[in-house]
Amino acid sequence: MHLKRKKKIIMNHKKIIRIMKNYNLVAKIRRRNPYKAIMKKTAGHRTFENKLSRNFNQIIPHRFFSTDITYLFFNNRTAYLSVVKDIASGEIVAWYLLPHITMELVLKTIEQMKPYQNALIHSDQGFHYTNPEYIEKIKALEMIQSMSRKGNCIDNSPIESFFGHLKDDVDYKNCKTFEELYQLIENYIRYYNCERAQWDKNKMTPVEYRDHLLALSA
Repeated sequence: MHLKRKKKIIMNHKKIIRIMKNYNLVAKIRRRNPYKAIMKKTAGHRTFENKLSRNFNQIIPHRFFSTDITYLFFNNRTAYLSVVKDIASGEIVAWYLLPHITMELVLKTIEQMKPYQNALIHSDQGFHYTNPEYIEKIKALEMIQSMSRKGNCIDNSPIESFFGHLKDDVDYKNCKTFEELYQLIENYIRYYNCERAQWDKNKMTPVEYRDHLLALSA
């Protein structure tokens, strides 16, 4: 198409392939997004209304949580990171990393949560979060589910912000093994919670800001 549109050259695609092979030319191919493929199989799963409604200015810890999954590409492999963030304090309260994307990823994450009665946990409408097994886990914790509108990542921007910082700060692409990546993520989350001060948290770390807010509300 490019040759025809820009150079006015008409050439059969098979000839182009032969030329590319002769000169060892390889085109970049966009990776297939396995999570989106899974999300298409949501028939029969249940969605929830957006109860959070972008109300991100929370001041009471342990009442509003944001959760999502991101991909980490390393050494020609992919790992999947599931995270839960406290919206008020910014603290990462639960996370789990796996080399494959299954229901175990979100279930193991949620199992780390304490039963915060009537607390709200917000996610997108992905396959994992509409799955009956996940919904039952949330009910068992006596928490309330909230979901972003379809195709609207801004509705879940607190967790997207964390993923952005992680990918800017961590040199995860050079990890050789999954174990090395796991240790790197574990160290970063500890650093993020306990050492990384934030301007919008009164220049405190998420853990310091959590304790500060709890003291104010006591």
